[in-house]
Amino acid sequence: MANEIIMPKLGVDMQEGEILEWKFSEGDVVNEGDILLEIMSDKTNMEIEADDSGVLLKIVHPAGDVVPVTEVIGYIGA
Repeated sequence: MANEIIMPKLGVDMQEGEILEWKFSEGDVVNEGDILLEIMSDKTNMEIEADDSGVLLKIVHPAGDVVPVTEVIGYIGA
């Protein structure tokens, strides 16, 4: 089973975020709490932790993409 990684909404006015860097590559093992990626919102950079443990199955949006909040950006699973 795969779990979605979504672009988080970090503030009331945040509409989108830019993915600055993925800290893992597809196929890497990720543990819950690991820093998974870094994003930039309107005002600040933020490190996003993995909510689940497993393998980073798919990166839907690579570094440099600007993604609306709550959109799927990747998948972690078994």
